[in-house]
Amino acid sequence: MKKKLNAFTLAGCRPCGQVRSYTRVTAKGTKACSYTQVPVKGGQIQYSERETIQPIKTDINRHSTTGTNSCNHLITQSLSHLITSKAIAFTLAEVLITLAVIGIVAVLTLPALIRNHNQKAWSTAQDVFTKRLEVATRQMNTEEKLAGYDNTMDFVNELKKYIKITKVCDNSEITKCFDKEVIWSTEEEPVDMSKIRTAKSFGLDWDTDTVAVQFANGVNAIIAYNPNTIQDPFNNQFNATSNSMAILYDVSGNKNPNTNGKDISKINVTELADVRGCLIPELKDTMCITQILAPDSGYSPMTLAECNQAVSEGKLGIKACRYSTDYWAGAVKACKGTKNMPNSSQLTLLAQYIYDLENIGANEVSGLNMDTDKARQFLLVSPYSNYFFVWGGIEYSKSYSYFRDFYHDKTALRTNYKGANRSYEDRLAVCLDN
Repeated sequence: MKKKLNAFTLAGCRPCGQVRSYTRVTAKGTKACSYTQVPVKGGQIQYSERETIQPIKTDINRHSTTGTNSCNHLITQSLSHLITSKAIAFTLAEVLITLAVIGIVAVLTLPALIRNHNQKAWSTAQDVFTKRLEVATRQMNTEEKLAGYDNTMDFVNELKKYIKITKVCDNSEITKCFDKEVIWSTEEEPVDMSKIRTAKSFGLDWDTDTVAVQFANGVNAIIAYNPNTIQDPFNNQFNATSNSMAILYDVSGNKNPNTNGKDISKINVTELADVRGCLIPELKDTMCITQILAPDSGYSPMTLAECNQAVSEGKLGIKACRYSTDYWAGAVKACKGTKNMPNSSQLTLLAQYIYDLENIGANEVSGLNMDTDKARQFLLVSPYSNYFFVWGGIEYSKSYSYFRDFYHDKTALRTNYKGANRSYEDRLAVCLDN
């Protein structure tokens, strides 16, 4: 026997006489119900169903009052029942506008989120690296291996025993181990790192060269050793890193942005600049001449014993010796190696500059006119008043080496020639910071 519901009347709605079924969720669970619309006297509709439910509340003011009545506006509580009322939905334009707003918000917020993430990652990597470096240098201090080095390369070779370094580059090959450019200040042009050759480029008054290294953890760095380093092996609180070196390091390796304050950090570095002081600025992109030294007053010749010792040490680039008074070897020593003296191409470029003529090569060219203003710095230290000779960094043999003559009206590159004798005492030593 079906349970009888509370009857209610929909004014002006003709009987539909339909059977409906639906499922609804109550506090006691889900109930499957069915109900029947039964016409009764007076055009009223009585609802009955198997389960007791609340009467369906409908605002009859929403229905037509024109006399043509229907049940199309009757909304049931059934989830599975076909809804016959007019649907309410977003238009395509509204959906597109919403998506556009979401896209704009994403564009505005994502870069900031990425920047914050990158900055946090760089900061964490920098903390880890500096702590690891401090552990290594403190161990060196404890073992009395921190002080007493003549140059940065010797210090780095010892540092490798305490922290893993995979690659080392001297100051002539900085960019093989480090970024080519670094943004030190957003208000200035990027710094050409190939020009960062000495501690002075870090703003320090240390007479040491820089050395670039790559650590096993992916950090790239440029190091300058402090020749005034002290060590205190009995002090556990001794700050060995800042006492022994200046270091510029990049925790992102060879990746961008290569910017100070982001992936680039430093210890004891106060500036980053090309401070080589090139004597001829017009030539600094091809060779930076830092010194022009006269024989005897500017540099001294090597003895045979000194020359042989330099050969055995292998530091200056000298391969063999012969003379008891070797001025070329003395020039090499004054310039700290053959790599810091002009090669044949650079001697030719110097001739093109002095004579203001581009088609000058290695062979002798005559009928020239020396620009004495451009040659003034060389003539001032030359043993001769109107011409000069310049040693090259190329060793032809134990008796001869390259040099170039600069006469008033001619010039040539000399090699196996009596004027290229290494014992001659009238050649200038021209030192470079390439």
